[in-house]
Amino acid sequence: MSSYASNVVPKECEGMRLDAYMASQGLYPTRSAAAKCIADGYCALNGKLPRKSASVCAGDVLEYETYEDPHAPELVAADIPLDIRYEDDYLLVISKQAGLVCHPAEGHYGDTLVNALIAHCGKENLCDVQGEQDRLGIVHRLDRDTSGLMLCAKTNEVGLALMEDIRLKDVDRHYLALVQGWIPLDTGIVDAPIARSGRDRLRMEVSDREDARPSITTFTVKRRFEPGKNDDGFTLIDCKLFTGRTHQIRVHMEYIKHPCVGDPVYGWKKKENLGLDRQFLHSYRLAFTHPITGERMEFEDTLPPDFQEVIDELEARE
Repeated sequence: MSSYASNVVPKECEGMRLDAYMASQGLYPTRSAAAKCIADGYCALNGKLPRKSASVCAGDVLEYETYEDPHAPELVAADIPLDIRYEDDYLLVISKQAGLVCHPAEGHYGDTLVNALIAHCGKENLCDVQGEQDRLGIVHRLDRDTSGLMLCAKTNEVGLALMEDIRLKDVDRHYLALVQGWIPLDTGIVDAPIARSGRDRLRMEVSDREDARPSITTFTVKRRFEPGKNDDGFTLIDCKLFTGRTHQIRVHMEYIKHPCVGDPVYGWKKKENLGLDRQFLHSYRLAFTHPITGERMEFEDTLPPDFQEVIDELEARE
């Protein structure tokens, strides 16, 4: 612990218990760590010392002493290639490669997207709106093994504007997912709250607990592939995010019994994964309004080679 940061509670988190809220936002690594921060008097809610059982309201201002890992090394630049699709003085659109972690965490302190952004832009030319130096430039995230289009911000003004646009659903984010089985409906919606699993802290799950956060994913079927000898067929879907929870699409697809092919966490271990060792999930379409110029910007990304090879093999069945 060393310095203080502030956080404004968004509308979608209305009613959450304070310690759960702090953990869900990544302000503290666990709910118990957040509770200790509150109990020790290192947290203020609207200028007053709260109880850990306090509930938050939209617009509440939270001030807290930041959590620092004493074992974390200094944040440095790293010569990691960036596939930049657009760049100006305010923001970047990149296509993130699979295997690249977005920001430093245990086991990944020098080989993340943040380290690559520092090398490309310099620390002083990246936003720090998330209140933590190890998230420079980050306004939203992709899982380590999820590839595709992603926004990064250079200035705090633009970072805050993009985060607000994401909250207001003005940023249009679409993903391609290949899932297990045959989805008979052409379109669908999964409206199911998500919370961190109480049994495995590395997993998220659909839950009705009080700390579960509203989560909405819609999907449209793009193609169906007939069953083979060792599988029940596959469905290629376009998923649109209306919220941005950790592992959201992966959790929702598992929930409706059509997990992403290759998913090592939420997939079916005994099902055919077509040679993949990562989830078939790719951020392929991104549209947003530039916070400075007002221009509507749209980007599309092709499938990476490993995913395209899987689709080619499935098409060869027909």
